[in-house]
Amino acid sequence: MTDLLLCIDTSGPRCAVSLHDAGGTRRLAAIAPDIGRGHAEVLMGLIEDVLSEAGAGYPDIAKIAVVVGPGSFTGLRVGVAAAKGLALALTRPLVGLSSLEVLAEPHWGGEGRVLAVSDAKRGEVYAALYGRNGAVLAPPQALPPGNLAALVAGTLAERPLIAVGTGAGIARDVLGDQLTGIANPEGLADMDALTRLAAARAPEGPLHLLYLRGADAKPAAPTGISHAAEPPSAA
Repeated sequence: MTDLLLCIDTSGPRCAVSLHDAGGTRRLAAIAPDIGRGHAEVLMGLIEDVLSEAGAGYPDIAKIAVVVGPGSFTGLRVGVAAAKGLALALTRPLVGLSSLEVLAEPHWGGEGRVLAVSDAKRGEVYAALYGRNGAVLAPPQALPPGNLAALVAGTLAERPLIAVGTGAGIARDVLGDQLTGIANPEGLADMDALTRLAAARAPEGPLHLLYLRGADAKPAAPTGISHAAEPPSAA
């Protein structure tokens, strides 16, 4: 079995790993335990579990995709470091995706707008606004909830607007009847959405973590390589 797409999302409390065919159309194995913290202790084992379930090995991986943020700072560093280590060891292409676009992707096929919004704590949310087929109407950013009204103002205002993610309830409190509805308020990782995005995206140079809050980014180098588990042999 060859030409497989490995996807990793450690941006939240779940440590999510999935394995798909290279085109992203068929899921071969997936696992996403809710561990809260401790991604570093379990991630490589979960990758080996999905490979084993699919009857595959590391050399069968043709492409790797990882969520680069925003989200849990420690979780992101662990996931990106592991993905970079594997890509380097296997000499495979690596793509990074925003957790917000992964949240929005299942909902952007219509004519409306999708506000992907995650509760960032400390009186802020992470938010991005998307139009049809993922057109970026407002890029990912950290902002006070009260600024969501300005974020969506003047962007295809006549079209429906839904909020998706752990900040959907916060958005509803701020936007009121401007919202048509909310979806996935638990902010659960959608590995099929991640895979569809990854399959269609080409690598775009060095991968960087998307923290959105500069002060929180200071403890970690952009690569996060120092947090990587020892990459397995490609043999």
